[in-house]
Amino acid sequence: MTWWKRRTGEPEPRETGSRSRTRLLAAAGIAVVVAGAGALAATGALASGGGGAAPARAPASPVRTSPGVRNGTASPVAPGGGLTPAQVRAAYGLPALTSLTGPGLLKGITGKGETIVLVDSFGSPTIAADLVHFDKFFGVPAPPSFRVIQPAGPVPAYHPGNSNRAGWAAETTLDVEWAHVMAPGARLVLVETPTSENEGTTGFPQIVTAEEYVLRHKLGQVISQSFAATEQTFPARSHYAAIRNLRGAYQLAYRDHVTVLSATGDEGATSFRYNMVDLYTTRAVSWPSTDPLVTAVGGTQLDLTASGARKAPDVAWNGSGGGRSLVFGRPAYQDSVKGLTGSYRGVPDISMDASCASSVAIYGSFYPGRRGQWSPICGTSLATPLFAGVVALADQYAGHSLGLINPALYRLEAEHARGIVDITSGNNTEHFSQNGKRYTVHGFSAVAGYDLVSGVGTVDAPYFVPELAKAAG
Repeated sequence: MTWWKRRTGEPEPRETGSRSRTRLLAAAGIAVVVAGAGALAATGALASGGGGAAPARAPASPVRTSPGVRNGTASPVAPGGGLTPAQVRAAYGLPALTSLTGPGLLKGITGKGETIVLVDSFGSPTIAADLVHFDKFFGVPAPPSFRVIQPAGPVPAYHPGNSNRAGWAAETTLDVEWAHVMAPGARLVLVETPTSENEGTTGFPQIVTAEEYVLRHKLGQVISQSFAATEQTFPARSHYAAIRNLRGAYQLAYRDHVTVLSATGDEGATSFRYNMVDLYTTRAVSWPSTDPLVTAVGGTQLDLTASGARKAPDVAWNGSGGGRSLVFGRPAYQDSVKGLTGSYRGVPDISMDASCASSVAIYGSFYPGRRGQWSPICGTSLATPLFAGVVALADQYAGHSLGLINPALYRLEAEHARGIVDITSGNNTEHFSQNGKRYTVHGFSAVAGYDLVSGVGTVDAPYFVPELAKAAG
């Protein structure tokens, strides 16, 4: 059965014994280069649902569709439900899309000159046209360029009736459209893999190959990863050597000052077993978000007006993955929060919107019949590309790639920097039913300062962007 969320964010009982859950990963090779809306329109690439016709709407249920991405709670603000680009940009203090060069602390800071790399299994066959439609509808400027590459091998033919492929297409659409919302002036590179990572080492060699290709060819300054595998699903021998042997891309990114982000997952204080059906009944966290060379992005819940103003402070999303690593010791940059992390690497580092009660709208035409439709989507797979856009803004502000930003995040938190917004309420305790039994995995509560559900907090971009540029520069 699927896992449902009420609008309040409180979980319904979860029965996991009858549904497998594949995991989101990534890779890449050249498939298409998109220069902007004009080229696509000229070739007739706009999907069904464009023009003046009302697009078909996806069901507004909050049921999970694939790892790290879920259908969220519908709202009347955007077609098909979900928050709009204008609302989310306003919530984080970014200039209106109609005033990108206007007055303000981030005047002209759009990600121009930077490239965001988004890594996804399989990708979406309609992503180029869908991005054009999304941008046209919401008034988002077209990216300077959009490349889709497949260096780990060609992606198998798409079949819209395959729910796994449709799920990855939705994930891809979310990543591309919403990283672009936050940094509309940045170039985009979508890296697709021909295989799907599940749990443990399965699929990760292809990811390493793809990401090393990106890094060796210097294709971007920020890499966004909306995938994860529970640490316990890797072989434990030689102190998880299987994980350590897969860190090559992150070590290369660290050397070359490329920022790597990863979602912490959507199961709160626990995560999935190797069978991708059952949850661990004790605390668990997922790699690569636990890697000290990666910035772990958790989730919050927004409560916004139609204009994007906050009705109430953000709270920690109860699905936000968070806890202490079994594999990695505490890095030096977390010494200031060792009272919470102990001797271990703690996640997340920072958080952005992920809640299904504050989902966003995506547009896709990869569904059966290839009709264009809008869907509300949520999860830490939303939080991660949102933050990737913010990092691209900071890269532009600094005039260079910032690389590993984690030391800077913890310095800013210790200094009570204005751009860091503390999250002080919410938790990631998980309640679920599994194989006929009821379980509770007690998680962590958001508190003043750093915590293991929201990290250092979330961001107020007009202040955070220059602060991060200076602290990490």
